[in-house]
Amino acid sequence: MPRFFIHHVTKYTYPEPVRDSANQIMLYPIKDENQEVQSQQITITGEPFVEQFKDYYGNEVGSFMHIAPHKELRIDSNIAVITKPIKFPSDEIAIELQWDHLLQIKNIAPFIDFLKQESFNALPEVKQIADAGFYKSVSVFVAVQQLNTYVYQNFQYIKGITSVETTLDEVWNLRAGVCQDFAHMLLVMLRLLNIPARYVSGYVCPFDHNLRGEGATHAWVEAYIPFYGWLGLDPTNNCIVSDGHVRLAIGRSFSDCSPVKGSYKGTAKQILEVGVSVSGEEGQATKDVNAILTQQAVSSNLNEGAGDDNSYRRHMQMVQQQQ
Repeated sequence: MPRFFIHHVTKYTYPEPVRDSANQIMLYPIKDENQEVQSQQITITGEPFVEQFKDYYGNEVGSFMHIAPHKELRIDSNIAVITKPIKFPSDEIAIELQWDHLLQIKNIAPFIDFLKQESFNALPEVKQIADAGFYKSVSVFVAVQQLNTYVYQNFQYIKGITSVETTLDEVWNLRAGVCQDFAHMLLVMLRLLNIPARYVSGYVCPFDHNLRGEGATHAWVEAYIPFYGWLGLDPTNNCIVSDGHVRLAIGRSFSDCSPVKGSYKGTAKQILEVGVSVSGEEGQATKDVNAILTQQAVSSNLNEGAGDDNSYRRHMQMVQQQQ
């Protein structure tokens, strides 16, 4: 059973003091039979009191206020966690019974929330792919793997061309994005087949350091497999999730699982930097914050020249205009 040391830093910098910063953090790893949290220390600028509670989906959430004027807000999370390998589903049950079971549970809590489909312009086009006959001619376990592979093979992993505000239509037209975009597209396809699917935030902790998503929070999907339960699928890396991923939260989409979000009074200008360092049994996650921080896009500034500095977006827009 591997043990991982994870250092996750979120840093906001403001050109002038801001105040009354109210924040919510979802930085507490899920504790269950597959994850054992040995220790966690969270340090926040100003040392505010953090009130903890469980949300609707059972995630542990922290809430705090930093009232005094400040030009920087930094949230440091240091975790030691042990993960355990999963037992894969068995395909011994008849295929027809598996798909029939999905129809029987679609109106039962808690599956209802994870079958709700977001409407967007390209949905009929996506549905044609999800409805392709060969998916339902195989078991649900095989079908979810096929769709996982479809997203991996048909979408390019390109950092910086999308943000948390990028729509499904934009992702579909670009056929590119990062882990949260891959996860959202897989969610759509699974739900179109009446397979309950939920968004997962966390960390990818590869043993060989060849997986996409290192150095940042990661996102993937859990699909419900009849007579088995929830199975993690990582479309960014085309793999089944086992003991190389650490789960922080689950929800319907990214909005339910954002690691840090909040509001404050003051200037709209800000710089957001995020960094994640993961180390295995032989070492410790780096404590050099500046070495891991990477500047992120901030939603309040996204409309300023949106897309003008993105050559890949410009190329795709030209292609779409020519078709």
